[in-house]
Amino acid sequence: MNPTKLKQRSLLALSVLAAMAGTPVLAEAMNAPAAQPDEIEEVTVVGRSVSYANNATEESMIKQQSSMTSVLATIDNLPGVLINEGDTFGSDDWSTSISIRGFSVDLDQQQIGMTVDGIANGNSNYGGGAKANRYIDTENLRAVEVSQGTADIASRSHEALGGTINFTTINPGTEELLTVSSTFGEFDAQKLFMRYETGEIAADTYAWISMSTQENSDWMTQTAENTRDHMAAKFVSYMSNMDITGYISYDDTHEDNYQRIFSLEQFAQSPAWDELTGNWTGVPYIDQSYRRGWSTLRENLFAYLEANMSLGGVDVKANAYWHKNEGRGDWVPPYVVDVNDDGSNGHSELVHGNTYEGGAPLGQIYFVDANGNSLSPMADCESSLTFPYGGGGAVYDPACYPTNAIPVGSYRHTNYDKQRTGINIDAVWVAQIGDMENTLRAGLWYEDYERKENRSWQKIIDSRVGYQFDETPYWVQYSSEFPVETLMYYVEDEIDLGVATLRVGAKKFNVDIEKKDLFVPGNSLSVESDSDVLFSAGVVAPVTDEIEVFAGFAQNYAAIKDGVLESSSVDISSVEPETADNIDLGLRYVAADINVSLTYYNIDFDNRITYQSAEDADGVDYLGELDGTYVNVGGVQSDGIEVAMDYTITNKLGLYFSYTHNNSEYKDPAASTGFVDGQRVVGSAEDMFVVSLDYTADVYNMGLSTKYVGERSAGSFEVDSYTVADFYLGAVVDSPVQGISNIDVRLTINNLFDSSYLGTVVNGGAWIGAPRTAALNLKASF
Repeated sequence: MNPTKLKQRSLLALSVLAAMAGTPVLAEAMNAPAAQPDEIEEVTVVGRSVSYANNATEESMIKQQSSMTSVLATIDNLPGVLINEGDTFGSDDWSTSISIRGFSVDLDQQQIGMTVDGIANGNSNYGGGAKANRYIDTENLRAVEVSQGTADIASRSHEALGGTINFTTINPGTEELLTVSSTFGEFDAQKLFMRYETGEIAADTYAWISMSTQENSDWMTQTAENTRDHMAAKFVSYMSNMDITGYISYDDTHEDNYQRIFSLEQFAQSPAWDELTGNWTGVPYIDQSYRRGWSTLRENLFAYLEANMSLGGVDVKANAYWHKNEGRGDWVPPYVVDVNDDGSNGHSELVHGNTYEGGAPLGQIYFVDANGNSLSPMADCESSLTFPYGGGGAVYDPACYPTNAIPVGSYRHTNYDKQRTGINIDAVWVAQIGDMENTLRAGLWYEDYERKENRSWQKIIDSRVGYQFDETPYWVQYSSEFPVETLMYYVEDEIDLGVATLRVGAKKFNVDIEKKDLFVPGNSLSVESDSDVLFSAGVVAPVTDEIEVFAGFAQNYAAIKDGVLESSSVDISSVEPETADNIDLGLRYVAADINVSLTYYNIDFDNRITYQSAEDADGVDYLGELDGTYVNVGGVQSDGIEVAMDYTITNKLGLYFSYTHNNSEYKDPAASTGFVDGQRVVGSAEDMFVVSLDYTADVYNMGLSTKYVGERSAGSFEVDSYTVADFYLGAVVDSPVQGISNIDVRLTINNLFDSSYLGTVVNGGAWIGAPRTAALNLKASF
């Protein structure tokens, strides 16, 4: 970004805040009461009284998932929301998807905003992004707030076309407390967790620190090695005129992936196998499907420091954050790439210590003799290989070579490294205009991040024996850096007229993205992905003491992602930022024992950017610089209704119900996509409903939740509807013996009736849903 331009934009945004702080008070300013150490903001499952649809998780939704489950799964019962993961424990980012109102976060798309304690998560894509489960341990999750459509104007995200999901962490308690927890489940699942709450460590200052380690295998071949180590800490200091909060988390994850299936025939033939194998065969063509070679490795270190204060009648919240993400994605190509012309001297790619940077491949090496010379298959030999991808030709088949031929293969790494630093400032000024309360809000978000990516090819040391590889790559295919600078600023005014509360606001994004090709500087690119001024407005009107109606409108926006610039073949001039106009209309009913919300929405989504994967039913294009490419493919038109009800039947029995009817269709799609106007959006269910019963009596608690998901499109085929049920049974005993505060035991069974179904759906394929999975958790506090 041009430094002068950045300075001008920053001064413009900051001047709004300065004007607010310096404006003469029209009437007596209303100062917010000082926060108290034990103050807990109430979370209402059917949503806050605002002019857009919003819902939040409640305790029972968290209980329906085991302590090993990722925090993403806790929102699956909310209206409009569909979460699918490759297994019950959420231990595979490759197969994870979130769908809301026809918008998706999955391997193909990033269209839903995600924040952690209100701070941007830094994109949620597979390649270098991070979803909330990388930042928060399930035991440290307080609640999740979902704004399905128009969302709050202050939401920080490059991706918030279809609303925002804000994952919040628990605050420290006021008393010293040690909590230890152990979870054991099917498929070799186990987790150990510990959290120590310090109590008051300084004047009105409290903290906690936690650590956990977990592991599990896959549910298909039970050969995956999934591990996760997580550490986190948080403190809150309550001062007379300022609250300071700090949070830090470290997450180290190794996941072995699940693979999608590409037809209903494949699913019907083997509904519990994704065609990844658990045993190494010594045949590289077959071993490209070895599960431990399909891996995701990620490390995330995230921290923020935040201050809340009152300055001259203006409430100000400001924070600074830092995030480092690094890792890699693995595949096992069934050949070594010939990248250097060695003449008749064998292949230097097979010799340890030789590394070539950039350049185009000359061919592939499949089998060699004892001297490292490439061999060709015998004339007229017909391959007998039938797996995977329908089989390969004679060049892959060891039966088409002499018996002493040596197979060779590669372990391919796509290496990611990202660092983000940012600041957020929000200011709120509440004043009286006559007998009307007026609230003026303004704020900004600035973030500077740089993502590095390269692809390295390591030779497998001996393809006949195993997948162990030479740590020194023989070829680094490409290496790029992606600097991105973001400045978002907004202003909103809300006035309470008594009969209704009105709000109107505007925000703008200035996003500069670059690609620096470190091998071929001529392939470097840059693009400004600025938004227009984005307007929003809303009204909330009470009808009775129990009923209110609301309406909201917002223009949402998603910047062009840096991944779009990865390939030099992309015509960046033809790719535009995505935009969506969101309208919410609804009502809420709040009484002593029952809360109900009903929302109608209409969304007009333009310039949809679609990722076209390099993996399909015919195999993987390992040599492509991308795992796919990006194109604008028209837009999406969505409308529907969402209903949520939380009913306390008795003081022991509660009922929760949600229903979603969503109609999302493509409009004016590009011919290259294969879609037609009016076709249902891939992965979007037309109907979903949830019924959940929760019972609490004395020391015991139990719950049963059932979710129905209607038919979905995978592009080339239709995915059947499915129904899954989750069950939990537990007991909490307070002060069982001296020194122990309480003991909590809970059994969780996900997919109670072992339904067979397809979960995450993307264009051309789908992942098989997880089977019945049980886990037992024992937790004690001292």
